[in-house]
Amino acid sequence: MNTEGTRRDEIINTATKLFKEKGYSAVTMRDLATAMGMKAASLYNHINSKQEILKAIIISLAEEFTQGMDVIKKLDEKAIEKLKMIVALHVDITTRNPYGMASLNNDWMHLEEQLVYYLKLRESYEQDFVEIIKNGIASNEVVNKNPEVIMFSILSTLRSLYLWIPKKEEIDSKVLAENLSDLLINGINK
Repeated sequence: MNTEGTRRDEIINTATKLFKEKGYSAVTMRDLATAMGMKAASLYNHINSKQEILKAIIISLAEEFTQGMDVIKKLDEKAIEKLKMIVALHVDITTRNPYGMASLNNDWMHLEEQLVYYLKLRESYEQDFVEIIKNGIASNEVVNKNPEVIMFSILSTLRSLYLWIPKKEEIDSKVLAENLSDLLINGINK
């Protein structure tokens, strides 16, 4: 990787932490430059705006979730197994990038030209999630309750993992995914 890409990545990583600590709206480019140990003018050699950083964080994560869901929904597996894979997908992505997940959850509404695209990705992801639950109900694997409520219940926990994960010294994401599946999926498993 070239040094320009590496420097840009460092800036995005630093911004991600600042956004989590202070909130996107409160962080200025000057704050970011200070945290990077550089002058604000130098920052603009690597990145055009705070919006560009937010877009890089949120859109890359949303696309990663979408790609993961695309793989899961095409597998020839039972619905319960697919739901466990969705839990593992969330644990994996959140464990690797808890600060980015904070932006995804808390700052998505600040996206400007990418907001419609982000909302489309999110809606598609949720529709696929509900479809897997409906298939589980149809195959008698999942209790016959409102699929939207089931999805919301599971996603609410998964979307808030970023609050809890950074507080843990060492997390085995495989064990965490198994534990969450036991609670979130087996709780609805017949």
